[in-house]
Amino acid sequence: MNTRPTYAETRAQVLARYPSGATSNGIHVDHIVQLKLQNTYKTHLDIAREMAGVMRADMAAYDEDSANFTQSLGCWSGFHAQQMIKSVKRMRGTAKGTYVYLSGWMVAGLRNTWGHLPDQSMHEKTAVADLIEEIYVSLRQADEVALNDLFRELKAAREAGAGQEAIDEIIYRIDTFETHVVPIIADIDAGFGNEHATYLLAKELIKAGACCLQIENQVSDAKQCGHQDGKVTVPREDFITKLRAVRMAFEEMGIDNGVIVARTDSLGAGLTQKVPVSREAGDLASEYIKWLETEEITPAAPLREGELAIQMGGKLVRPVRMPNGLYKFQENTGKQRVVEDCIASLTEGGADLLWIETATPNVDEIASMVNEIREVVPNAKLTYNNSPSFNWTLNLRKQVREQWIAEGRIAEGDYPEGTALMSAEFDATELGREADARLERFQYDISARAGVFHNLITLPTFHLTAKGMDELSRGYFGKEKMAAYVTSIQREEIRRGVSAVKHQHEVGSDLGDTFKEMVAGERALKAGGAHNTMNQFEAVS
Repeated sequence: MNTRPTYAETRAQVLARYPSGATSNGIHVDHIVQLKLQNTYKTHLDIAREMAGVMRADMAAYDEDSANFTQSLGCWSGFHAQQMIKSVKRMRGTAKGTYVYLSGWMVAGLRNTWGHLPDQSMHEKTAVADLIEEIYVSLRQADEVALNDLFRELKAAREAGAGQEAIDEIIYRIDTFETHVVPIIADIDAGFGNEHATYLLAKELIKAGACCLQIENQVSDAKQCGHQDGKVTVPREDFITKLRAVRMAFEEMGIDNGVIVARTDSLGAGLTQKVPVSREAGDLASEYIKWLETEEITPAAPLREGELAIQMGGKLVRPVRMPNGLYKFQENTGKQRVVEDCIASLTEGGADLLWIETATPNVDEIASMVNEIREVVPNAKLTYNNSPSFNWTLNLRKQVREQWIAEGRIAEGDYPEGTALMSAEFDATELGREADARLERFQYDISARAGVFHNLITLPTFHLTAKGMDELSRGYFGKEKMAAYVTSIQREEIRRGVSAVKHQHEVGSDLGDTFKEMVAGERALKAGGAHNTMNQFEAVS
């Protein structure tokens, strides 16, 4: 969807300003052309605008064919995001269908000034916008480095007297260069306050480049991680108000097609903070209230001082109230509340995508809820959290075991139940192989059967960093010493063609040399000379 001008168009524009081929102080037009093309986006608001269009096109493609689902990994630094996109481009030749997920959990846990914090909206609001900004700076720098390499190749070809066909081929690669910039789905938690606070923060995230904001229906000041206990939801009118606040922010900033993901935590939330006011039967408030756990008020159980009473189903009842003032929902009503939440978010809140937080990765469970939602909103689509909070191995092995027992394929005693199924002794068994096969198919299945447009993993780079540092530290501080680094990292980087093995180039050393040449000519003090140790990796792309 990139609308950048071509090399020829840019050069013609610059030459129109400087017909002599250079500025009055000696800057060559070709250098100006290169810098203009390397600067792939003028502002991060331009990124938000274009990436919203990318997401909309991807959503339309998914509606045509569910095989066109999209994916992302949660990144807690610009470098993580940059390396992810480089890897995808190296593998597929394109980053289409790949996004970056910005997790509020990882901002709280790794990117705030107060240390490692739980996912309870205790981190600074500005940390979320700062990370979006950082990610896009890193992705844009990847563009600059890659395009600079192409322009260096173009310069070398011209200096070597290459034919016009060879020159045109390099220019074609410049013109068709695919940016590393991709959409970010940014977690705004529960909005960090009231609807006005949500709107103000949403604007900052959009200005930083976010084309898609995800907001959840928990209470802001009681927010919990979606995979922990103690979650408290807000009435649907309150959540719709915040969805509208986010939409207002997109409209004000000129991102008319910005994407909103409405997340419901109702499946695992058994509490609400307040009882909304119902004005008529069947309105949003009454549909929310009907799931409260209540006790009938009778002469034997009269209304006591300070208690709340409501009329429900022709009876006067008291909602069950906890010592902390919160109200309980009826047991086993989460699925019904999820379906109603989602329908309200789509039809009255103007949400574009849904997010249903679940306790286990179960395709059938998600599909059953989505099928109900689609009876009202046929094209309802989801973003799904393929969460590291799930024990994937244990969950899928349990699912296979239960299914095979029900089908009579195995007896209950053939495989143990519970955590014993995690044992490595079952890895090579028929059950272990089937569970792994389902794991490999999981995103295909959930996208085809349960309306999942976007598959993400929230915290992969958190766990990857922890595992990687553990692996390196065990070897380096153990008996392997340097062999631990070389065999597990550097040798693999070289053999896979990971560009970061040339770490000086990766962070823009050659880019800096090019600029020095542009402004200083032969006087330029360059880093990329004969004594640069990066030359040892010259054969590595």
